[in-house]
Amino acid sequence: MAESRSAPTVGQIVLGLRLRDLREQAGRSFEEAARVLSVTTSTVRRMEKAEVGLRPLYVKALLESYGVEKGEIDAFLALVEKANKPGWWHRFRSVLPDWFSLYVSLESEASLIRSYEPHCVPGLLQTEEYARALLRTGFPGADEEELDRRVALRMGRQRLLAKPDAPRLWMVLDEQVLRRPVGGPDVMRAQVDRLLEENAKPNVSLQIMPFSAGPHPGMFGPFQLFRFSYPELPDIIYTESLTGAVYIDERPEVTAYLEALDRMVTQAAPVQETERILREMRENF
Repeated sequence: MAESRSAPTVGQIVLGLRLRDLREQAGRSFEEAARVLSVTTSTVRRMEKAEVGLRPLYVKALLESYGVEKGEIDAFLALVEKANKPGWWHRFRSVLPDWFSLYVSLESEASLIRSYEPHCVPGLLQTEEYARALLRTGFPGADEEELDRRVALRMGRQRLLAKPDAPRLWMVLDEQVLRRPVGGPDVMRAQVDRLLEENAKPNVSLQIMPFSAGPHPGMFGPFQLFRFSYPELPDIIYTESLTGAVYIDERPEVTAYLEALDRMVTQAAPVQETERILREMRENF
């Protein structure tokens, strides 16, 4: 059987989709592909959905049967080897649930991240002190060593903002995010300073949704939209609960979220007005 795994990397998802496309272009059914490997059809389906790891020997046999040229096969296998390597976050697996491991992988490969956050500053923009205060509340049973690891994971995610090809961030924060004190006045002032600093970057747009805006389409809860430079990957919506998460890639549902975001940005304060609001709120802490 193909090697099972807990949460796929973006690379594995993309390669699975490419395997599906190559199989369909070759006019092969799941049954025919399965006979090449002497496995069940469900194994082939799971490979294409990145529900199992990609074994190079299996991939090579499939590509040869699909009529792919040797040079393309070698290039594909090199991508398989790269995609199968654990992400940097793998070393935090003791504090990283499987359902969030996929989130970190998507986040690290996204070209655009749009989100609405009604409760707290998004993790990519949190200061270490703010993150520590939040995590201490969220994991009251954690000792200091575990808390340190959770904070380190969150800070590690932020390294993608320093990459030359850092993603475009477009985030709407409810006014409540800034009204809710986390960690005390000093922590909040430093956190607002961080938001001001990030909002000045060309790839970051922050908008505050003021209470005065009244009802808006995002009042059901927080969510993120990921967009990728890979043509195979559709936009993906992420929503979270206390014990798990939902990843949505069906076009009608993703479109509904995207339309909600587009309506929300017209109600929220523009980027320049958001800067004024942030500076004003900073003085109140």
